[in-house]
Amino acid sequence: MELKTNYQYTYFLHPFVIKEGKYQKYILKMIKDEDFKLKTFQKEKDLKMYQYFLPKTRDFLFSSFSLGNTKIKKLEEFPDETKAALLSKYPCNIFEYRINKDIQGKVDEERGIFFTISKIEIICFETGICFLVIKTNIEDGDNFSNILNFNYKFRDINSEEELKKFDNIRLQTNSFTSAETFRNFIRKITGTNLEALKLDLETERFLTYSYVCIDQEAWNSEEDFEKISHQYIRYANILPADNSRELKEEKITTIANWKFAKLALSKLGVMLFSSSADMNNYTILPDEFENQFLYTYIINLYKKIYLKRIELQLKDQRQVRKARKKFIDFTKNLWIRELTDDEIGTMVNHRVGEILELEKLYAQVKNKYDILYKDLNIEKNKTSTIIIGVVLAASLIFNILNFIVLMRQ
Repeated sequence: MELKTNYQYTYFLHPFVIKEGKYQKYILKMIKDEDFKLKTFQKEKDLKMYQYFLPKTRDFLFSSFSLGNTKIKKLEEFPDETKAALLSKYPCNIFEYRINKDIQGKVDEERGIFFTISKIEIICFETGICFLVIKTNIEDGDNFSNILNFNYKFRDINSEEELKKFDNIRLQTNSFTSAETFRNFIRKITGTNLEALKLDLETERFLTYSYVCIDQEAWNSEEDFEKISHQYIRYANILPADNSRELKEEKITTIANWKFAKLALSKLGVMLFSSSADMNNYTILPDEFENQFLYTYIINLYKKIYLKRIELQLKDQRQVRKARKKFIDFTKNLWIRELTDDEIGTMVNHRVGEILELEKLYAQVKNKYDILYKDLNIEKNKTSTIIIGVVLAASLIFNILNFIVLMRQ
């Protein structure tokens, strides 16, 4: 029997990295592009986001919260170059792609999975680490198998090697006439992405961040979750509906703090599987998941990428001093900072950090930092000793010469 769904959406995330020294130029490019506009946040409009994040983290992610309407209007009046210079100093900027009408698409000509792209955003940190974020919805998403197949196929739309998969993906809009032009659109935003490749980041497969609320007939107080656990496992592992691999739930990192919802975490993405047996699962939870929890996920991805960049720079003698300062600033301003007081948010933040192995990566970078710090001090001490020796030798020679002159007198 086909599993039915009541509500769903999937975000696809694509990290990319701007070359150091080119970030302001990239911001200017976004400002000049009429298809994009700067996204701003206001306390009244985005109250839940404002309350969820602690002040320091909130300022880091959403500078506009502290700007106010007057300053935002004044910023808009500046010339583009001045605006870019100012924005490049903010910890984070978010740009929205102007979609006049949802971009329509279709996966698979035979069976036909119709979908829309309802949101495209670019989240950029001042370090040049950015994320392209694409929100999709399946138009006829009441069949769970369609969601499985769509997530499995669309996450590879940027792949160079598996173009044959995209023969069955059609984007029906004036902006994007095919999957190929959509991939060109991605390249237009990310560039060659050579900086990401230097950090060994996946550049062809999207990270998947998905929400689904299945019909309560399949999972409720009488109908046990175990009967549909195999569907959850496919969803959590981003596998197609016809997958026959033997997978067990214990191999998935799951947060189950809700009665009728499970959050699956992996290096491939974050997937929330819920039932309409709880009204919150199609009213409150979907909104929280695509706002507070999404940014919780993104800030952890940012930490991982930034640590990898510092680690790479510590290997380059020309960048060691800069990298050491960056690591100290990162530790003081982000690493030891609490994200939220929200109980579930704190748990999600912790578990995402575990999946991304942030503690292990931080320890590796700190170890390199400590070794370089000791080596630098040894080198300093050696240099100081040589200088002192030279000064003492010169002083001794000077004194001997003076003594000889005195004796001759």
